[in-house]
Amino acid sequence: MTDLSALTAPAHSAAAAAFLSRAPHGHLIGGNWQSASNSFDTRDPATGKVLAAVAKGDAATVDRAVAAARTALEAGAWPAMTPMDRAKLLWAIADKLEAHIDELAELETLDQGKPLYVGRWAEIPGAIAQFRFFGGLANQIEGKSIPTSVNYQPPGKEVFAYTVKEPVGVVAAIVPWNSPLVLTAMKLAPALAAGCTVVLKPAEDTSLTAIRMLELMVEAGLPAGVVNLVTGFGADCGAALAAHRGVDKIAFTGSTATGRAIIDAAKGNFKRLTLELGGKSPVVILPDADLSMAIPGAANAIYFNGGQVCVAGSRLYVHDSLFDQVVEGIAAVARGMVLGHGLDQSTQMGPLVSQHHAAKVAQYIADGKKAGASVVAGGETAGPNSSFITPTVLTDVTADMAVVREEIFGPVVVAQRYSDLDEVVRAGNDSEYGLAASIWTESLSSAHRLAKRLRAGTVWINTHSMYDAALPIGGMKQSGWGRDSGVGALDNYLETKTVCAVV
Repeated sequence: MTDLSALTAPAHSAAAAAFLSRAPHGHLIGGNWQSASNSFDTRDPATGKVLAAVAKGDAATVDRAVAAARTALEAGAWPAMTPMDRAKLLWAIADKLEAHIDELAELETLDQGKPLYVGRWAEIPGAIAQFRFFGGLANQIEGKSIPTSVNYQPPGKEVFAYTVKEPVGVVAAIVPWNSPLVLTAMKLAPALAAGCTVVLKPAEDTSLTAIRMLELMVEAGLPAGVVNLVTGFGADCGAALAAHRGVDKIAFTGSTATGRAIIDAAKGNFKRLTLELGGKSPVVILPDADLSMAIPGAANAIYFNGGQVCVAGSRLYVHDSLFDQVVEGIAAVARGMVLGHGLDQSTQMGPLVSQHHAAKVAQYIADGKKAGASVVAGGETAGPNSSFITPTVLTDVTADMAVVREEIFGPVVVAQRYSDLDEVVRAGNDSEYGLAASIWTESLSSAHRLAKRLRAGTVWINTHSMYDAALPIGGMKQSGWGRDSGVGALDNYLETKTVCAVV
């Protein structure tokens, strides 16, 4: 195991240090940065040291932000902007984010813990791509002319009918802490392309990149009130947003449990909902898989970002003929991973987001062992903040164990044998979740047949967690409603209006 006893945080860049020194970071409401009477500390999860103070909002803060979003929706510069104007703004935002990519990646690592390369080379570019992709769609929002069979119009008149697409209204975007910047962009970019206004509530553990992103968006020309930022805790700000009658739609990524609470809160005024929720994604390795790809691929599927990924490949199903070889291969990857501070260039896996979350993951491992699971690799808690969980492989598990059925959201994979395709399909689908899956095989026929049978919103073949702004993301069953990313995501933020006239 990596020795983390003497772990320290590398020095911050001048840009990051300047940003962190502002105290406290306030809310953005109606184009103005506002201080708050209360604040909370956000901490480096690797060391536990305070990074910055962040404004702590409440229901009154949410009221002001929603009012500002409503005003911007109905008056001022925003509704007067043409689709091409919105497109230019989204592209300008993308350019501004790209110019500050190193700073944003550093802040993401400091606040969330992930290795720097994850943000710098994957997630921040992914956020930038969202703005460019939906900028390209802003002037492609189209209605239809509809021929009718109405035959009772007055003599000499005819019926002319058509549809138009209009913004759904004020959107509450509530985003999680695991990949905060890219998941924020997945909400903001299509909402803005559609002409909506937004109140953004980032996770309390990881608010820093949202704050910095909004500063850069204002610099890029974002009109006042179009995006408003409220920082604070879910029980205060998140709940108030979800229930607010001035909000027309909620776009949420997070746990299934919180998703249920949002559904209940949204009933008051029948808010539109898109929910990208939890997962317990199966990774299926067929007997003809290329193990030089499958073993590191399956390891990356669970250990990327410390397993704090909704699509993490946490359930591993390996054919009997390969089981021992694959399990030992993944265990070797786990044992060889370098753990450390995310800003350390040698780090392959950083801490989990908080000491509290690491304790939850550790409890899952302990309960699994108690229920009869065997720890092949990892399973230890480490670091000065007790926030590191060593990459873990569990075997001798059964389908009824919590480690197999529940989303752990940490670097823990449960490995299970199977003997035929029907068996692995039943096992793979035996979950309340249906977010993602991956299949590893050299047979395209087997891959596509199996992909059809697995109930998951995304099925990868010989890869895992491969994303693009053009690819829809979302789940089946209790993994959510609707899709982020892709052309279809724009419809989440549009209403269809029918116009029927006798002319």
